[in-house]
Amino acid sequence: MTLLRSIPAIDQLLNDDQSQTMINQEGVPFDSLKSVFQEVTSDIRSTILNNQAPSSWNEGNLYEVTLSYAFKLLEARQRKALQSVINATGTIIHTNLGRSRLADTAANRVTEVAKSYSTLEYDLTTGRRGSRHDLVEERIKTLIGAEAAIVVNNNAAAVFLVLSALAQGEEVIVSRGELVEIGGSFRVSEIMEESGAILHEVGTTNKTHLSDYQKAICEETKMIMKVHQSNFYMEGFTASVNRQELKPLTTQHGVVLYEDLGSGLLYNLSENGISDEPTVQEVIAYGVDLVSFSVDKLLGGPQAGIIAGKKDYIEQIRSHSLNRVLRVDKMTYAALDETLRLFEAGSYEEIPTLEAVLKKDEQIKQSVQSFINRLPVLENINVSIEQTTAQVGGGTLPEVTLPSHSLVMTFDEAKAEHVTELLRLNQPAIIARVENEKVYFDFRTIDSNEHDSIILAISKIDQLI
Repeated sequence: MTLLRSIPAIDQLLNDDQSQTMINQEGVPFDSLKSVFQEVTSDIRSTILNNQAPSSWNEGNLYEVTLSYAFKLLEARQRKALQSVINATGTIIHTNLGRSRLADTAANRVTEVAKSYSTLEYDLTTGRRGSRHDLVEERIKTLIGAEAAIVVNNNAAAVFLVLSALAQGEEVIVSRGELVEIGGSFRVSEIMEESGAILHEVGTTNKTHLSDYQKAICEETKMIMKVHQSNFYMEGFTASVNRQELKPLTTQHGVVLYEDLGSGLLYNLSENGISDEPTVQEVIAYGVDLVSFSVDKLLGGPQAGIIAGKKDYIEQIRSHSLNRVLRVDKMTYAALDETLRLFEAGSYEEIPTLEAVLKKDEQIKQSVQSFINRLPVLENINVSIEQTTAQVGGGTLPEVTLPSHSLVMTFDEAKAEHVTELLRLNQPAIIARVENEKVYFDFRTIDSNEHDSIILAISKIDQLI
């Protein structure tokens, strides 16, 4: 029990020079530090009483052990829960890392609006109350050729709202091959059930024909819904019915043709030989009554979902009670408005997601070589360049891979997993990829303004391993 008697008193810990520096110079609240010391000493006491104390603990070092544990706990608690990171994974729209990055001008607009009062629901012309729904509707209509549009907080919400407002208690026909589940266990069938719509499945997993829809449509049918397959694709013995074939059928029977596009692509990637994914503009032009899509994927904006299409249907959606539940705030509108403005201006290179997708492989290779030339002499890390492949990510374009180049690190002694842990604990955190005991930094997803931070991190790690 002599070890128990060596646990330092709280007052002694608080009066330590390091503690006083934290309180008086670094601004750590006295009560916060006191609470941490109380928690740590209590944990150490329990550990000793349960005979679980490490053999390294002794009467001579328990004071320093307590201080060390307490300061580490304090540092963890003061660390911001939501932090910016450097994405070196090669996945451009990385869902776990926040999906699309905002353009600089969009981020500036968010800051401007967040710090001030704004015209969120105020009309400067009339001096009366305005509608937040009018803030970006004209830009959306102009860009995609729709009669009307509305913004909600994500595309899952858009699907839920469309079905709730237009098909509650009524039948919606969907191909079995499109009843998808995407990230976060989002299942189309379950969303339909929650909305009150009645699901009518047609076709098989791999093949659905126009005749399947023709046989299924009846007086109870309110809508035919097409769903983008998002994060997978099928090939081989498959068949599906496109929107051009479905439009005459829905017109003939007076039912809504609704397409959940998943990712809202406004830029024609086929012109760059990347994908033949249809743009929202093309889908609207085919006569689809309603489309919905994400804003924070290929559109490169904030988290939001857009519903666009025929004015009569949008008005029904706008007046539904769920619309208020699912609406977005002023900062989302600010970021979305600026992102749409960049599309209007044709300033695609200013939208980080599109810039990363369209970046030329040779340009990436040159960026890696320039980075290596700036590295200091490393004692424990070997670096090289490798041809790699990147992906768009975010449940978009699953069949597309993008040629890329990576900085590759290997080590004489250290383990790759240990190095990636040190990278994650760096400030800013750096998220890299490990394959075959190699650490990869894919430069398709790394900005040039992040190079200095990575060089500094590599230099520090070289001294630690």
